[in-house]
Amino acid sequence: MKSDSRLRYFAYGLLGLPLAMSALPVYIQAPMYYTSYLGATLAGTGWVLFLARIVDTVQDPWLGQYIDGLHGARLNLWMMLAALLLALAFFGIWLPPEFVRASGVYLLAWLGVMLIAAYTAHSMLNIAYLAWGARLSEDAGGLLGASALRELMGLLGAVAASVIPGFIMMSGAWGRGGFALYSGAFAAALAVSLAALLWLAPRWNKVAAHAGGWRSAVAAMKSNPGFRRLLLPYFLNAVSVAIPATLALFFINDRLQAPDYAGLFLATYFLATAIGLPLWVAAAKRVGVLRAWRVGMLLAILAFGGTVLLGAGDVLLYGVVCVAAGLALGADLALPPVLLANVIGRFESTAAYYGVWTLLAKLALAISGLALPLLARFDYQPGVSGSAALGWVYAAVPCVFKLIALLLLKTAPASDSLAVLPETSS
Repeated sequence: MKSDSRLRYFAYGLLGLPLAMSALPVYIQAPMYYTSYLGATLAGTGWVLFLARIVDTVQDPWLGQYIDGLHGARLNLWMMLAALLLALAFFGIWLPPEFVRASGVYLLAWLGVMLIAAYTAHSMLNIAYLAWGARLSEDAGGLLGASALRELMGLLGAVAASVIPGFIMMSGAWGRGGFALYSGAFAAALAVSLAALLWLAPRWNKVAAHAGGWRSAVAAMKSNPGFRRLLLPYFLNAVSVAIPATLALFFINDRLQAPDYAGLFLATYFLATAIGLPLWVAAAKRVGVLRAWRVGMLLAILAFGGTVLLGAGDVLLYGVVCVAAGLALGADLALPPVLLANVIGRFESTAAYYGVWTLLAKLALAISGLALPLLARFDYQPGVSGSAALGWVYAAVPCVFKLIALLLLKTAPASDSLAVLPETSS
């Protein structure tokens, strides 16, 4: 890419940072924060996560269809309103009012409302953002570059979100002041990155909408064999990633008994992902996107499979797992969106495709929320160490989902439309 193109792609990718900063606490840290610090019940929190995510899942295809009809000033206004709602919901998740914190029922209801607001706003931004990126370039190199920059900025946001909330909670300064400052910094990052997208990034390459609207878009997706064959493996793989994300802090605190290392583990994991991201992009150019993704999935299974055997004090071994699994995550982040972008017809409803895509990702997250009431059924309680069930649900179950996804992808012939990107030289 030329220097001017790189700057414009960077302006596009920058929004990935605050989107990740908001997603990580909602999916990983909020369950621990509400159960261990605010006193919500484990099963109640799990059901709230599940129901809120189901609500979020249902709305994504409709948001995708609506976004396809937006352009120019209307698209800009849509994304600015979404950013405002996301900033307010982010503030609300960390800072429930005192009267809410005084009641377990009120606390769970507040969490549900804030989660739905955050999920809705995140979807409003993210679907438009992904659809925008899919139309940045028609060539494989441009799509890989846009995807890699977007995910790289997202990883930087994930690292920040890994360290800062954990530090606030563990230092004892997790009251209103610390999280108010953190929420304000997030709002500022969101505003700057959105401005860069709207005024500096390459323009949205709008295509003509389907005359039949949503029905026509659904019919086009149903008749797309590459898209259909990608959906189930993508969904199962997303479940395999979502379950550990929901349980990571519980595993670190109660299985490893190393809460002081939680921020370091998460930061290591996402830094390893950032390091691995350009390696997976290079591998995809050399051997093909589909094959590179398969290798990444196999690496994740090998890295994560033995985690179920870890126990108290196994800090170094878990650190190795974080590095290896983090490297493998780079393939999950960068490569599937490229596969999707390349099975979408040139004049098809791009945002509608991404609406279904994010629906599956969020359905996977909803299912992962059920891991908490499942653990409660096995008498696990946050803060109580030694639960064998925690290790199995955290590590073994995700590996089963990922293995099935890998086998499903393996059945695709080499000439299948999933293997759409030509091998190119670096």
